Amino acid sequence: MKTENLRRYLNSFGKQVVNRSKGNLQRKKGGNTALGNSIKFKVVSKGDSLTVEFIMSSYGKFVDKGVSGTKRTRTFKDFKNKTIRSPFSYKNSKGHSQPPTKALDKWLVKKGIAPRDVKGKFTSRKSLKFLIARSIGRNGIQGISFFQKPFGLAMVGFRAQVSKAIKKDIQDELKGKEKEKTKK
Repeated sequence: MKTENLRRYLNSFGKQVVNRSKGNLQRKKGGNTALGNSIKFKVVSKGDSLTVEFIMSSYGKFVDKGVSGTKRTRTFKDFKNKTIRSPFSYKNSKGHSQPPTKALDKWLVKKGIAPRDVKGKFTSRKSLKFLIARSIGRNGIQGISFFQKPFGLAMVGFRAQVSKAIKKDIQDELKGKEKEKTKK
C-alpha cells in the first residue's frame, strides 16, 4: 500500500516536535545551544510500519528530565504534563555522586567565570570546578522538559491525524485501482 499521506503527516509531526523543542531550549537556555542544534528527527520504514525517530545529543535526556542529587530529588513534566521524578541520579553503582570536574571546564570559560586572588590575579579553576561539581552532585539538575512538552502537545491529535492520513492513503489506493480497471 502507498503511504504518501501518512509519511507526509509523520514528517510534519516530527518537524513540529523538533521546532518546538528547539524553541523551548532557546528560551530556557538563552539562545542557540549545541544541544538545540543536535535535535533532529527522521521517518524510518521498518517492515510494513513507519516510525518517527527523534535524535539529539546524549546529554539531552538529562537536561530534559533532570538529574536528582544526593540531597535533593528532581522532577520533570512528562508529555501528559504530569510531574514525574527524574529517572537519573548522581547516586549510581560506580559510586559517583557528582559530575566530573572536567565537564565544567568549557562551561566556566563560556560563562566568563575566572577566579582571582586577593591581588586580582587569575588563579586556578580547580577548586572552583570541584565546588560547583559538588553542589550539582548534592542538588542535582532540574529537568526543563524542553522535549517532553512539545512531544505531548503533538501527541494530542496524533491518533486522529494518523487515522485520517491512513484513510486518505487507502482511498487513493482504491481510486488508483478503479482507474486501472476502467483502462482495461
